[in-house]
Amino acid sequence: MKNLNKDYLEHNIFNQLVKHSEFYQDLSFSIMKFISSGTSSLVNIDTYFYSSIQGTLESIKLILSEGRINDSYSLLRKYYDSTIINIYTNLFLQDNFRVDNLIVTQIENWRKGTNTIPKYRVISQYIKESPKLKTITELLQKDDTYRNIRNRCNDHAHYNFYSNLLLNDNQIFNTNRLSSLDVFLDDLDAIFIQHIAYIFYLNDHYMMSTYYVESLEAGLKPEEGSEYYVEGFVQNIFDQTVKIKRPDIAKVILENTSMKLL
Repeated sequence: MKNLNKDYLEHNIFNQLVKHSEFYQDLSFSIMKFISSGTSSLVNIDTYFYSSIQGTLESIKLILSEGRINDSYSLLRKYYDSTIINIYTNLFLQDNFRVDNLIVTQIENWRKGTNTIPKYRVISQYIKESPKLKTITELLQKDDTYRNIRNRCNDHAHYNFYSNLLLNDNQIFNTNRLSSLDVFLDDLDAIFIQHIAYIFYLNDHYMMSTYYVESLEAGLKPEEGSEYYVEGFVQNIFDQTVKIKRPDIAKVILENTSMKLL
């Protein structure tokens, strides 16, 4: 019998996983119309990237609900890695797409399955050294938050501490279960904020409301300036997560976008 009390099952981590999952689902659909320049894909390659991340978050929720905190960290590591790959592919396409280089071979071959993406250390370093992302990177790297998250994921994956092993047993009484969920929630939000900070800084048009395009498709004249309207789900997550947990990053995004993000 599972030894999970009400405080565990009603922990805020489950609500937050739903919010983040729904965000990626909405973002996946809303960006479908944007062509991924540098590839031959007819659909934005991030569309399926974000729906895949949505699935990972749903899997984390399912496993956490069974009390398997240790296993959940393996999926959190997967989520972390997937966001870094997503940032890298967007950045690499922007850096290398030109009139004389319409197809960026590295990303196109990865998309087609004929080549793998570079190793994590390589793509992580590429992001850190990017002049385009310098402002955001300096804010994210001002302390050891992200290094600690990766170390924590590794500790759980490799059973570096016996206490991590115990967090996978849902039948024993474990006084560390709730505090571990608190840490997991902070780690989840930090990864999420890092991801959307980079993506919205690189591709602020991803925030764009569907109103403008839908008006054109319906043969109507869109309101002046409506191409800068922001989708409601984007504003909501910006207000509820980014502004609250990282107001410094929220400020930089607001200062560097033409979108009507509040």
